[in-house]
Order: sequence, then structure tokens, then C-alpha cells
Amino acid sequence: MNAVYGATGMTKQNFHQRLDRYLIRQDEQAQMVKVMHQVRQDHPAMGAESMYRLLSPQTMGRDRFEAVYQSHGFVLEQKRNYRRTTDSQGVLRFKNLLADIELTGVNQAFGSDITYYQIGERFYYLTFILDLYSRYLRGFSVSKTLATHETTLPALQMALKGLNRAQTQDLIIHSDGGGQYYAKAFTALTRKAGMRNSMCTSVYENAHAERINGTIKNSYLKHFDPQDFKSLQIQTKRAVNLYNNERPHKALGGLSPKAFEQTLLSYPQSFEFLTKKKEAKKKGDDKSNLILKSTSKTVNSI
Repeated sequence: MNAVYGATGMTKQNFHQRLDRYLIRQDEQAQMVKVMHQVRQDHPAMGAESMYRLLSPQTMGRDRFEAVYQSHGFVLEQKRNYRRTTDSQGVLRFKNLLADIELTGVNQAFGSDITYYQIGERFYYLTFILDLYSRYLRGFSVSKTLATHETTLPALQMALKGLNRAQTQDLIIHSDGGGQYYAKAFTALTRKAGMRNSMCTSVYENAHAERINGTIKNSYLKHFDPQDFKSLQIQTKRAVNLYNNERPHKALGGLSPKAFEQTLLSYPQSFEFLTKKKEAKKKGDDKSNLILKSTSKTVNSI
């Protein structure tokens, strides 16, 4: 590396400072493309200038933003491919570890995604991490920028709170190809926890995380109507608590994520009711409903 420092005419410290700034720019750009797709779906006729003003990227000037806008097919006259969530060419990617795995319990795999929330003329960002088995929202963050230290990093730190190394060893963290999920600070945390990073190649391989965005935004925040960043933080926390503790989930037999996890904790054998339900449904057996009712009574009595 000394040869590199000498060739560039920079000190070691200055070289790494510039490298860190470059990586931060790359992280934001990779995730910004995903958010641009979301904005275009919600605002089909929005042009580059308006989109730039609303997104207010921290590391991209207007010219750079418009170049990215054009290179990814956002020019209105061109056809757009909404299945592409991020631009990951030339950047680190992880294999999709969920492709052939059947989850059997909590703390086996987390799913995560970042979305935007608009208040007036300003966009803010929501990051969620949920347990893919219980659908429990483990961590979240509300931020003004797409910087890793404001989005995925605090969300994952929250998700890992209360878990020991034995519980996080080999735990999969699954996401899209956004820059915040392969950023140095984020991968350092997953490595320290013994987690395995996983990435999808299309939105359909991260469906649960994508779906939670719509649930929190449309079923809660839209009705809570936060008017500024502070109230968005407060109302997002409120929405997460309501979702985790009270919202019934069809995939969990009508239980809330918290009630479902309490059932697993108190009666480990009860997780079999989901498998039995699926098998009974295939056979057209109405007994599956009895299993769910029995489980629900058990939860209510805890």
C-alpha cells in the first residue's frame, strides 16, 4: 500500500479519507436508484428536476443525479423496468441464501428494506428489519438521509438488541442489492454477530420486507398523518408497536407477531400448527381451523 500512497501523492490518512467518502457516495447512489423506482411508481410523470428536489441526495449534485436518472431509464420517453430494484453492477453482492431454505423458527432469517415517506415537499426514509418466520419487526430507523449510519446500521443494532452470539450465529440477513447492505460499517456489524449476508436479484425475492413497507405506510402512517420529522419518528414507533402487538396476521393463524412468538416460547411444540394447517388445507380438511382456534385460546390465556 505504501507504493499506492506514493503513486497518488497522498498520505495514508488522506487516501483512506477519500476512499471512505467515495464508498459513502457509492452506497447512497446504489440505494437512491431503488428509491427513484418507488417514486416513479407513485409519481409516473415526475421528471428529474422535481425528483432531485424531493429526494435531496446528500452526495450527488444535480448533474450527477440527472446522469444516474438517465442511465437507469427514468427518462419519461423510455420504457422502465420496475423489477430492477437497484444497480449492483461493479459492487459487492451476496448470494441469495433463502432460495432453498425452509424456516422452522425465529432468529433464523431477517428481511430488510428501505423505503421513503413524503411529508410536504420533503422525503424521509424508513428502514425495517423483520423476522421472516414470525413477521415480528425487530428493528427500524427513521432518517433524513440514506446514509448507512442513519438507515440500516441503527435498524440492525436495534434488531440485535437482547440477542446473544449463540442466537445470531449463522442468522441470515436478507435484503435487496442496496448499498447500505454491503457498506463497510453494516457488514462489520453482521460479521461481528456471526450473521450471514444474503441478497435477492429481484423484488420478488424480498417480498415480505417489501410488503411491510406498504403495511406501515398505508395502514398506519397515512392515517396518523405526521407533519414533520419528529412526529414521523414518533408515529413510526407507534405503528411498529401496533403491528407487532395487536395486528392479526393471516400467515400466523390470525395471531399478532408477538402472540405468535409467545406461543412458540411457552409451547415450542405449537409451531407445528402452521405445518398441519398447510397439510390440512391441501387435503381439504376443516380440522386446520380447530388447530388455529386451539392455539389462539392458548395464547390468550398466557
